[in-house]
Amino acid sequence: MAEAFRLTGLVKRFGQLRAVDGVSVTVRTGEVVALLGPNGAGKSTTIDLLLGLAPPDEGDVRVLDGGPRAALDSGRLAAMVQNGFLLRDVTPAELVELHRSMFRNPLSVKEIYDRAGIGEFAKRRCGKLSGGQLQRVRYALALTGDPEILVLDEPTAALDVDARRAFWASMREFTAGGRTVLFATHYLAEAEDYADRVVLMRQGKVVADGPVAEVRANVSGRVLRAVVPGASDDGLAALAGVASVRRQGDRAELSCADSDLAIRALLDTFPQASSIEITSAGLEEAFLALTSSQGALR
Repeated sequence: MAEAFRLTGLVKRFGQLRAVDGVSVTVRTGEVVALLGPNGAGKSTTIDLLLGLAPPDEGDVRVLDGGPRAALDSGRLAAMVQNGFLLRDVTPAELVELHRSMFRNPLSVKEIYDRAGIGEFAKRRCGKLSGGQLQRVRYALALTGDPEILVLDEPTAALDVDARRAFWASMREFTAGGRTVLFATHYLAEAEDYADRVVLMRQGKVVADGPVAEVRANVSGRVLRAVVPGASDDGLAALAGVASVRRQGDRAELSCADSDLAIRALLDTFPQASSIEITSAGLEEAFLALTSSQGALR
């Protein structure tokens, strides 16, 4: 499979801060890749380097068969950024027409409207639109040139549940033809559900890169969930085999170094516990473990 883009040894400094510190990632054509990490991990700076919005201090960016600027100018690479500015007195319809005029073979207006779901408010001025509607307009503009590679920075921020579901349905259609997507998100469930692969960053470095199942496998242990009336965080944390505790009301979630030991201790100490389930560590647990200050791959 051909390469969509390659980042090699990227370094970006801001004063004494190395916002991106030796990032190397290769994404192949047709992959859907989630870029994850806590605030300050270097995700947005990495995206800026990929798009040619900032030059790397060290390293190289290759997009398709050249640099990012050529890919952007040709429409083969496009981006949707979370806080992209939209003129308040211009309508989405006018913006779409303007963007279509920049490309040799743009998508039709109807296809853009249908994919992004902006038809019902396309003639309304952007200053009158909600945050979620503005996100859909940004998505529409990113689709205009029918790009081969689409880069999305927090694409479903400000979208409600139904709009988020519709967005990912549209994205499935977009990628069905072999297009490549890189998206940064704080919604880990989206990464788990829609990405072929996840790249986790911490302090400017890549700390994990691979399919969701492979990244999850880097975190040992299991998660025990149960309803435990009257239990305290301290009481649950003291159970043998339990590494950490999260609790909401009577519902407890125990990360376990030894789940067999933990469930025996739970039932001995809290015989009233019910609705018990044990699962492998999920992407959220892997994310927390691998991006914490002590997090590291096994």
